Amino acid sequence: MLILAIDTSAAASAAVLSQPSTDRPSEVLASFETTETNTHSEVLAPGIDSLLTEAGIAGTELDGIVVGVGPGPFTGLRVGIATARTLGFVWGIPVHGVMSLDAIAWDVMSERERGGRAAAGDGEFCVAIDARRKELYWARYTAAGELVDGPQVGTAETLPALPMHGAGAGLYAERLEAVGARGDPGFAERRPAAASLGAWAIRVLGRGQELLSTTPLYLRESDAKVPRQMKGTPAS
Repeated sequence: MLILAIDTSAAASAAVLSQPSTDRPSEVLASFETTETNTHSEVLAPGIDSLLTEAGIAGTELDGIVVGVGPGPFTGLRVGIATARTLGFVWGIPVHGVMSLDAIAWDVMSERERGGRAAAGDGEFCVAIDARRKELYWARYTAAGELVDGPQVGTAETLPALPMHGAGAGLYAERLEAVGARGDPGFAERRPAAASLGAWAIRVLGRGQELLSTTPLYLRESDAKVPRQMKGTPAS
């Protein structure tokens, strides 16, 4: 399996991953990630072109594309999803969606496995990232990394009293601690990354499960509003 993963729910990132066989873990052949959250349209296409060149792979050689469908801001998600759909059409390969928060959940599970913590009985956890408006996008997972609840959007005070991972944990640490949500310092600034998104997707496909469609998970209405004079009859 050879896939291109894209995520623009926060910063723009992309990665090419390979899994030679179902009994072997996936491997990241090439990847890139920006540190900015407002340059998606400028950096994504050139970044993908560069990483494919680095990996020595043509787009038509890929088995598919997976793209983060949010939750996230409107503009960022549209850039990533539109790019994935366009490339899939041009290259004649399938395109699937993955909830972006699953990328951080993959990072958490991988760290637990490396540290032997999963076997020690670590329980449920949450992933949270910045949703602006003093709110967080979040989702809840079992100890085995299965989605229990979400994605949802709300203030820090509405989140469950569970270990918290992701940039949202660092952004509202004190408010989360006040309701019993304990931030993990190792993941307090983590944002969804395409390499982790792709690894999660390969895990899901390896289990014979289906991925999502590419319909974006906006969770709330856009900040963009139609100008008042355009809504009604033009003034004479």
